[in-house]
Amino acid sequence: MKPFMDENFLLSTDTAKTLFHNYAAKTPVLDYHCHINPKEIAEDRQFENITQVWLGGDHYKWRFMRSCGVDESFITGNASDQEKFFQWAECLGKAIGNPLFHWSHLELQRYFGYQGVLNKNTAEEVWNLCNAKLADKSMSVRNLIRQSNVTLVCTTDDPVDSLEWHKKIAEDPSFDVQVLPAWRPDKAMNIEKPDYLDYLAKLSSVSGVKIDSFAALKEALKKRMEFFASMGCCVSDHALEYVMYVPSDEAQLEQIFTSRLKGNSVNREEELKFKTAFMLFAGREYSRLNWAMQLHYGCKRDNNTLMFEKLGPDTGYDCINNYAPSAQMADFLNALIKTDELPRTIIYSLNPNDNQAIGTILGCFQDSTAVAKIQQGSAWWFNDHKTGMQDQMISLASLGNLSGFVGMLTDSRSFLSYTRHEYFRRILCDLIGTWVENGEFPNDMDTLKEIVTDISYYNAVRYFGFKL
Repeated sequence: MKPFMDENFLLSTDTAKTLFHNYAAKTPVLDYHCHINPKEIAEDRQFENITQVWLGGDHYKWRFMRSCGVDESFITGNASDQEKFFQWAECLGKAIGNPLFHWSHLELQRYFGYQGVLNKNTAEEVWNLCNAKLADKSMSVRNLIRQSNVTLVCTTDDPVDSLEWHKKIAEDPSFDVQVLPAWRPDKAMNIEKPDYLDYLAKLSSVSGVKIDSFAALKEALKKRMEFFASMGCCVSDHALEYVMYVPSDEAQLEQIFTSRLKGNSVNREEELKFKTAFMLFAGREYSRLNWAMQLHYGCKRDNNTLMFEKLGPDTGYDCINNYAPSAQMADFLNALIKTDELPRTIIYSLNPNDNQAIGTILGCFQDSTAVAKIQQGSAWWFNDHKTGMQDQMISLASLGNLSGFVGMLTDSRSFLSYTRHEYFRRILCDLIGTWVENGEFPNDMDTLKEIVTDISYYNAVRYFGFKL
């Protein structure tokens, strides 16, 4: 029997152990997509207790606690931080087979030096240990990032954001980790939302452009893109239901947009026509600016109306949407490449059934301007567990170029989540090590080292063009 989560956790062969310990574990972390708050980095926040850093905003944990029958007061309600932690500890103790069990114990090991198991019996011990450690200055937000060997972080930022915290971080010589904004214009695209006109008013104010037409909206967004670029932004990100392609002409688009400005609703066809045009505009601008475009899709959001009305979005009530027409994705990319305006693009689907479709689409649009210019993104959200990561990498290797893969992203709101990169790298090394020891790839350690460190870090540095 193997020990519980020891130094060779998830590493089943000697080759895997060599690749991880000698190479992957020593490679820095590049966090090119996350949801952490730049204000907390600028202010170098110190957390008062483990609940604040571990459970606040973590809807992965919230979903599991609900599945264990925990009352909402101990999840998002007014129970004390200690009570919430104790409830989480009891749930975690039985989270067999769930990646939360591995993530949580990796975090306890790496940041708090705790080698035991967190459950209802050890909750008080771990609560006291973690809180004592968090009181030390070495556990401030900036120091958590430093000790995680992170060189660069891209946050997720709306076009109306002032980026004031990014500016403060950039001007502070005491912190040498780059914190760059990433452009996330979902609110400007979601024409069907009830608060869309309120959002346009904000965008008009910060851009200085009166948004009275679709053409004016594009002009306002261009101005904000230029501002983001001046702050070091070179990455965009979109949350989509799916990658749509429902073309229309300018007259139709102006009619749809003008009607919405008057307070009218849009029907489904109008919504898809507008969003297609919006995304084509965005893709062309990213090509002009030399930004990378990330497309996250396949999520059906806010399914529990009762809880959405109580808690709002991003609280753990989303699921996989199984409708994602791959033909429309191919048509969308083709519409951009027709005029040689297809930017570097990373495609993520929340539905693992889309892996093979994505893998075949990638090969249609590659060229010599970048290694793996069109990428399949890492196993995302409901898929960033052992099986999901393995399946995504096997599919990518089978249909594309795994060695050119930009690797793992944190996609988290927690400053302790960098151990997800370790988790990913262990799985990567075990997968490659198995292929080598099965005689499916030569035991050429120079090549294997290059592949592993590139996927772990260097591919992303080159792909996004970060200056480190």
